[in-house]
Amino acid sequence: MSGHSKWATIRHKKGAADAKRGKVFTKLIKELMVAARMGGGNPEGNPRLRAALLAAKAENMPKDNIDRAIKKGTGELEGVNYEEFMYEGYGPAGVAVLVDIMTDNRNRAASEVRHIFSRNNGNLGEAGCVAWMFNKKGSIVFDKNAVQEEELLELALDAGAEDVKDQEDQFEVISSPEDFSTVKSAFDEKGLRYELAEITMAPQTTVRIEEAKTAQQILRLMDALEDSDDVQHVYANFDIPDNILESLE
Repeated sequence: MSGHSKWATIRHKKGAADAKRGKVFTKLIKELMVAARMGGGNPEGNPRLRAALLAAKAENMPKDNIDRAIKKGTGELEGVNYEEFMYEGYGPAGVAVLVDIMTDNRNRAASEVRHIFSRNNGNLGEAGCVAWMFNKKGSIVFDKNAVQEEELLELALDAGAEDVKDQEDQFEVISSPEDFSTVKSAFDEKGLRYELAEITMAPQTTVRIEEAKTAQQILRLMDALEDSDDVQHVYANFDIPDNILESLE
């Protein structure tokens, strides 16, 4: 999954640089609200809220914004009632795509996502067509030049990580969603600097993309989906070599 984790890191840096016109905060606020609504406002007993808080703090979201979002979710403050569901489809070269939706208007979201797929050489599929190819996992990505491999391996395995993958110029630490915050905290306590830490949908198999034109089409589809107001996350099973990714970046 080297090409995919590399793209995720590039996407994260791009989002952190310009906050995509505030859309990063908007998506985080929606996640905080829904997590609090579903499991309560106490992160100790709500793993989803705990993960959302970690993501919000990683983006330096102000505490007041976080507190208001949680209170809107629990009903202490008035807020929008968001519905969440998943769309599935295929991109160029048959790449499997999962689209995580959080919206207050299902019809608008469906129309927008369908339009984005058709405009970018993709096809929206039936429920269940690609979801089986993905597993929910914690992912923490390190630049190889920023860490010592032995120390990383020892910390990761002691903290309960499932695997450490060598991804060309990166190490990717994989964990279960339940152990994600514990593994991340172990790195934080030791001061190890990572490029990306998130709970993601990891593909079981990948589609290798060797042509720059096809890679560009796939990334255009991913960017268009992520830029949609109703889309929270986009996951796909492409594997684009680093040299092609860097040339397109």
